[in-house]
Amino acid sequence: MKIKAVGAYSAKQPLEPMDITRREPGPHDVKIEIAYCGVCHSDLHQVRSEWAGTVYPCVPGHEIVGRVVAVGDQVEKHAPGDLVGVGCIVDSCKHCEECEDGLENYCDHMTGTYNSPTPDEPGHTLGGYSQQIVVHERYVLCIRHPQEQLAAVAPLLCAGITTYSPLRHWQAGPGKKVGVVGIGGLGHMGIKLAHAMGAHVVAFTTSESKREAAKALGADEVVNSRNADEMVAHVKSFDFILNTVAAPHNLDDFTTLLKRDGTITLVGAPATPHKSPEVFNLIMKRRAIAGSMIGGIPETQEMLDFCAEHGIVADIEMIRADQINEAYERMLRGDVKYRFVIDNRTLTD
Repeated sequence: MKIKAVGAYSAKQPLEPMDITRREPGPHDVKIEIAYCGVCHSDLHQVRSEWAGTVYPCVPGHEIVGRVVAVGDQVEKHAPGDLVGVGCIVDSCKHCEECEDGLENYCDHMTGTYNSPTPDEPGHTLGGYSQQIVVHERYVLCIRHPQEQLAAVAPLLCAGITTYSPLRHWQAGPGKKVGVVGIGGLGHMGIKLAHAMGAHVVAFTTSESKREAAKALGADEVVNSRNADEMVAHVKSFDFILNTVAAPHNLDDFTTLLKRDGTITLVGAPATPHKSPEVFNLIMKRRAIAGSMIGGIPETQEMLDFCAEHGIVADIEMIRADQINEAYERMLRGDVKYRFVIDNRTLTD
């Protein structure tokens, strides 16, 4: 079936309207009318092939929310009319150790929501900047927020799970001091989630103008990471630091702040690598630098349920589909609080 979408035909061209083809639902498939799709910074990297390997035409978008309009005859989890979401994963091998553990995000054969090989036309997946999507029921998530919050739920499918998963894995909670580096699309979710988990949350920013905004999001303290006195005051005090910054910077500034056995986890993905950290800064206190990538399907559902229970959504700015190129330029300038979301109803003939 032909539907409307917005995508790019090359790394050098702006995004533009296009027609794409979706498969008809199979026995285990769910067909979703997309209401909203969040705009992730990785969409920009992929469209411009800054991580290399982008296949065109590229239709980005992996923060998808909408309503089920049809299901295959063997679907058990979802029914027409359900509010649902689709995140960064639309398929995996289903039988490896990672898939059996509900960690499909680490499956060697994980299929991303866009720019991954698929037997469907045109040979690679096409994402949520589109009117509809067809996905195997395993990778479709239930949304329990009220419908009026649906647009602000969309970024939870990437920004939410990207920050929730490491916070849960490294046991953020009461009695723990947790730092969040960066107050953007990922960082603002990290602050909200860590606060809801009961941790003492310290937000790090290079922008003095974000101090009050960070407190409003739930930070107990805010540190300007360019202020040496403010940084020194927190040396050897953090159990865990979540680093959301997607640009190269000095990690030693933050590893020094960790307690013995503390961990800093990187979730921001810079196009060029960070400088290698000072090894003695790690080994003298058994500190660790780790990475984390989104989350598996069970954990993503857990995150959505946690957010519904605690009234957590993203702070968003709604845009029309024809404003996407302007939104990309504004993202590059840091001119968004904190996530753009496309109203997919504006994808019209």
